[in-house]
Amino acid sequence: MTLGLDPATWGAVLLSLRIAAVATLCSLPLAIAVAWLLARKQFWGRGLLNGLVHLPLVLPPVVTGYLLLILFGTQGPIGGWLRDTLGVTLAFRWTGAALAAAIMAFPLVVRAIRLGFEAVDPGLEDAAATLGASRTRIFATVTLPLIGPAVLAGAVLGFAKALGEFGATITFVAAIPGQTQTIPTAIYGLLQVPGSDGAVAVLVTISIVLALGTLALAEALSRRMQRRIRG
Repeated sequence: MTLGLDPATWGAVLLSLRIAAVATLCSLPLAIAVAWLLARKQFWGRGLLNGLVHLPLVLPPVVTGYLLLILFGTQGPIGGWLRDTLGVTLAFRWTGAALAAAIMAFPLVVRAIRLGFEAVDPGLEDAAATLGASRTRIFATVTLPLIGPAVLAGAVLGFAKALGEFGATITFVAAIPGQTQTIPTAIYGLLQVPGSDGAVAVLVTISIVLALGTLALAEALSRRMQRRIRG
């Protein structure tokens, strides 16, 4: 069932899901660590770190994509090193699209998880410490389960943001059919082609269904986790 879409356009849908999933899973551990630092620690440069984390939210996405191209392009300081040392190229590859999506979604993920850390009662962690539990064990068995709904919320927000990312992605990796073309870039490309209104409408509908489905699933899982915590 093609719904009037050619295989290349369907490939954009599947690639968008792949990029969003990889971007979310790869950025989640770092987001948890950064959220913990911002919520629990006072240190020199905390304000700077907070500003850098939220910078993608206030910068035009095209600027973020341009900076990624400068840094991670084949001639960039990081991209050149990755290519020469590890044989990894990010620019104009789907992995680069995942990097761009992860960076654009990172502030939303960190913010949601940080609120979760701030809502945890420190007394519960102190009680576990008095019983002889190590900090690592307290984090794994007390703190992390309590912030589970916040982590899930952050992951969903990050996934949804990555799924719809456009500006940074098209600047850093372009819109190469079958390689880097995602749902937003496919819609943009189809809008330039006369008579493609039907295909655009289908892609827009798919985007809405994916977004609503993701949010509904996250809400159901969050409620289940909260019931387990309270029980």
